[in-house]
Amino acid sequence: MKTRIISAIVALIIVIPLFLSGGLVYSLGVLVVSMLALKEYLDMKETKKEIPMFIKLLAYLLIPLILLTIKVDENTLLTIDFRILSGLFLVLLLPMVLFHERKLYSINDACYVTAGVLFIGFSMSYLITYYNLNKWLLVYLFLITTITDSYALFTGMLIGRHKLLEVVSPKKTWEGFVGGSLVGTFIAVLFYRTIINPEVEMIPLILITLFLSIIGQLGDLFFSAIKRYYDKKDFSNIMPGHGGILDRLDSIIFVMLAFSLFISLL
Repeated sequence: MKTRIISAIVALIIVIPLFLSGGLVYSLGVLVVSMLALKEYLDMKETKKEIPMFIKLLAYLLIPLILLTIKVDENTLLTIDFRILSGLFLVLLLPMVLFHERKLYSINDACYVTAGVLFIGFSMSYLITYYNLNKWLLVYLFLITTITDSYALFTGMLIGRHKLLEVVSPKKTWEGFVGGSLVGTFIAVLFYRTIINPEVEMIPLILITLFLSIIGQLGDLFFSAIKRYYDKKDFSNIMPGHGGILDRLDSIIFVMLAFSLFISLL
């Protein structure tokens, strides 16, 4: 517990100044986080099979390109230059043919790397998109996941009896799932109404926040399933006691993606 607390304090000391600074400093911070997340994702794959260095370099080059070409529009929210997508598919899929041998770079490897670059690049770009629209939106979204996760743990420890998905995450329970969703929704709705928009309609806000809380917990299970498949407890140990970047951002990644479907309603 002491290690977890120290790691959390160090993380806050780094994150809060970046959040308050904004601009280029904040964007560079997001880029660093994105690159570390991609490294964890690729390292997980390499626990079973090594990825050619050439492919890894291409993947690392594509992440900043995705972040740099994202454009914010209040109507479409997020757009990307399709030339980047075309280039991504070409440079990551065609080498599958050039390497010839499946043991070097197969279709499964190509799909894994391509999906990771797309998923991490798009999801991390929302850290910049939402910040540029209203930085307090990010606080609202992080509150949903943080409070939900914390109270899901507390509720599960106190009254948890029925396993949620034992094959993926043995400690999670339905009681924790419900308790975390309710408290996470309450706190996040209160923050949104107090800080972001006091005039927002309550019913849509509550329903959207509850949905995002549920999505966040499912996102956590998604990443747990990846770790379970590769027989790993954490993606890395960059934050002792907490795991890696993807261990900490598993829920918020899905919440940010889902929030893009509803932002025009709030």
